[in-house]
Amino acid sequence: MAAAFGATSTTEDVLQDVNLHGKRILVTGVSAGLGVETARALAAHGAEVVGAVRDLAKAERATAEARAEVQNRGSITFIDLDLASLKSVRACADALLADGRPFDAVIANAGVMRTPFWHTEDGFEMQFGTNHLGHFVLVNRIASLIAPGGRLVNVSSAGHRYSDVDLDDPNFANTPYDPMVAYGRSKTANILFAVEFDRRHKEKGVRATAIHPGGIATELARHMQPGEIDELLKQINAQAAAAGRPPFQWKTVPQGAATTVWAGFVAPADEIGAKYCEDCHVASLTDGKMDIVSGGVRAYALDPERAKALWAKSEEMVGERF
Repeated sequence: MAAAFGATSTTEDVLQDVNLHGKRILVTGVSAGLGVETARALAAHGAEVVGAVRDLAKAERATAEARAEVQNRGSITFIDLDLASLKSVRACADALLADGRPFDAVIANAGVMRTPFWHTEDGFEMQFGTNHLGHFVLVNRIASLIAPGGRLVNVSSAGHRYSDVDLDDPNFANTPYDPMVAYGRSKTANILFAVEFDRRHKEKGVRATAIHPGGIATELARHMQPGEIDELLKQINAQAAAAGRPPFQWKTVPQGAATTVWAGFVAPADEIGAKYCEDCHVASLTDGKMDIVSGGVRAYALDPERAKALWAKSEEMVGERF
């Protein structure tokens, strides 16, 4: 590749020589943090971005500055989507299908983290239901709209190392609820979904990947208790010191969104297909379960047979086959 990018690269670094005029991109969660920056960066380079959001008023406020910045280059518009409601997900998909215009990329960015033991409208554990099942139904229903050469980018997390998916008890019906384990399950599911989607669609020229944006201080952590982040940072820095690495540093939001746009529009398709990316490169396998700042992906998250099993379980849960 002409340029090498890394942990400190920003969306503007990655997209510096990229012209996205004529490209149409669906991004979920364009109402805060990474979603807003992803939409802004893509539209600034000419793309037509459709933001799928739960709260239209919030999204309009959050993107007001970005929309003013990108006018006459690209655009950011919105469509209703509540990932915690399959009725809403299906209505969103139906509206996009009725419109009929194709997408060059779908970026499954929206998500929740470390929620209390809540359930979605359909009775799914909130994190698995929102982060995985909502996107699973949406993306599969509109898969025919992804143009040849297009990509699916699932925003996962290093948090996938906390847990593999549990296909026997996905809703914690028989397991004590742990918010971080639940988050880990949902983020592993994001990766496995990309692995199987890529297998099913690569012959049509559509590829899928999952990415870890890095540690960014956004409202994603709003459900964490006071002092919880400080305690987590102490653990992370202790691990870093023991391994001879420098202390943890937060990424800026533009740095956090860089891997998303790199995987979607810069990296070669064969390089990122069915892979997990971080810091603008494809991650290597690691056994480091809890040492989440050292980089890498757990083998269970890329297991193709596990990906097929999750797909089948997801179809069973949502009552729909794809």
